[in-house]
Amino acid sequence: MTFSEITVTELAIKLADNDKQYQFVDVREPQELAVVTLPRFINLPLSEHAAWSPEIYTRLDKDTETLVLCHHGMRSAQMCQWLSERGFTQVSNIIGGIDAYSHHVDSSLPRY
Repeated sequence: MTFSEITVTELAIKLADNDKQYQFVDVREPQELAVVTLPRFINLPLSEHAAWSPEIYTRLDKDTETLVLCHHGMRSAQMCQWLSERGFTQVSNIIGGIDAYSHHVDSSLPRY
């Protein structure tokens, strides 16, 4: 594994930190985003990889800390590996995904 992992509690701290530059990436599908989203995340659906991958270096900075989210943490781990293989230096998978975030950090968020 060439990327790190963070907990949803650590994610909440980073989301609240407006002083440091982060890149938040959500790889879920549009229909999943219709159920629940988190602020500051950009959506790069993993299933649309062919459409956005040629532009990855213009959409994201490879040297900025990048945190990747999905539903449970599997697709985001795939994205973290892919980013790491392309020279992204500070990539973290969010363990448990949006489901864990809504369970452990903000129970007002819908779960699916």
